[in-house]
Formats: sequence, C-alpha cells, structure tokens
Amino acid sequence: MAINKVVAGFDEAVADICDGAVILCGGFSDVGGNPGYLFKALAKLPVKNLTLVGNSPAIGKETMQATARTMKFPDSYADGEPLVRNGRVRKLIVSTPHLAIVTVGETSLIRALKDGQQIEIELVAQGTLAARIRAARDGIPAFYSPTGAGTAIAAGKEARVFDGEECLLEYALKGDFSFIRGHKADRYGNIVYKGTGRSFNATMAGASRITIAEVDEVVELGQLDPEAIVTPGIYVDRVVVRPHE
Repeated sequence: MAINKVVAGFDEAVADICDGAVILCGGFSDVGGNPGYLFKALAKLPVKNLTLVGNSPAIGKETMQATARTMKFPDSYADGEPLVRNGRVRKLIVSTPHLAIVTVGETSLIRALKDGQQIEIELVAQGTLAARIRAARDGIPAFYSPTGAGTAIAAGKEARVFDGEECLLEYALKGDFSFIRGHKADRYGNIVYKGTGRSFNATMAGASRITIAEVDEVVELGQLDPEAIVTPGIYVDRVVVRPHE
C-alpha cells in the first residue's frame, strides 16, 4: 500500500489526543513557525491536564501584540495561551515562561495562577531544553551537561565531574505528540522549512510518539530538493495542510 501521511483536516489530526498528554510545541512565538491551526483544533477538544513543552507556548497573540505593537498577526495565529486560560494545562516545561512582561503587566499565565489554577512550571535553559528533546528523538535516555552546575538549577540532580568540570544529569524529554510547522511536505512526510520558521520545529520532529506537521503546501514526490529536506519523513506521522490565507 502506498505511503500517504496526509490527513484530511486538523480536527482529524488531533482527534486521539487525550487527557494528560505531553505536547512538544514547535515554533518560537513567531508567526512563520507557529503551528497555529493545530493549537486551534486542540482547543476544541475536551482534554485537560496537558503538559506543554517549548520555548514559550503559553504566551499568545494578545500578549505579543501588546509587547511589540508593530507586530502583525494573522487570524490563524494561535498557541497554548487559551489552553492555559481555560484551565486545561497542568504543567509547562519552558525556557521562557513569560510570567509577567513589564510593558503588558499580567499575562494569561500569571492571571491563571492568581485565579487559583495549579500549574507546575519547570524552567529549563534553552540549550538544555533542545538537547533533552533531541535526546528523546535519538533514543538517548539521559546525558550530562555543564549548564546550571553550581546554581539553584542543580538542586536534586545527580552531578559528576568530567575533565575537571561539574556536569548535571539531564533526562530525555519525550512527548506524546509533537506539533510542528513546516513550509512544504510530500506525502511521505519529508519536510522543508522557510527561514526562521525552522526554529524548534525541526528539533521536535520525531521526539514524540506521534509527530503532526502543519504545512503550507503538499507537493508531489520528487518535487522537494533532497538537499533542502531538513526533517525526513521517518520522523513525521501526520501531515495536514493549512488553508490558504
């Protein structure tokens, strides 16, 4: 049977996400790299106790526009902020939590915490976050890193000295689902990215049990330049095409 990873729509793509899922969120709070339609489809499901992993998956369009008033966001832009606001998120594993931004005041996250929501926040150095996700993709259960040694981050972590430098044991960060945004794909799931939209998307592909790619266009097999393919199809389980805007 011919391989075809393209699914009909976003609701179908996320239909099997259930309570307690760990979701690796691609993008970098940017318009070009954010899998917004996947977030919108997820927000329609009655799921809760989610864990969101990424650079800053809990900061949304409203906060971003208030921070950088010259930024323009399409209607399709969405991320995990509505999930936080509606009490659907149990934990955030992030490098930038955006608890508060001076030019904005309170973000949705800080308002949710003030309203009594119980949200666990694990702050991870950005390089360590990327390394933990890559380790999951590569089948490496744990590794040692010098980042954070001798600081509060080291509390409760195993430490060893390598070549005279103290390093901390870090564990792979595997998700149930990865939401990624690509530019073009083929039906095998090979992905190419556009500019800075690559960001965390390429890192998170293959680091979860199921990777779902939101793309601008699906092309025929052979039309993607093999030298331009960043994410091979072996790391992608589902491909869904964004509507034309």
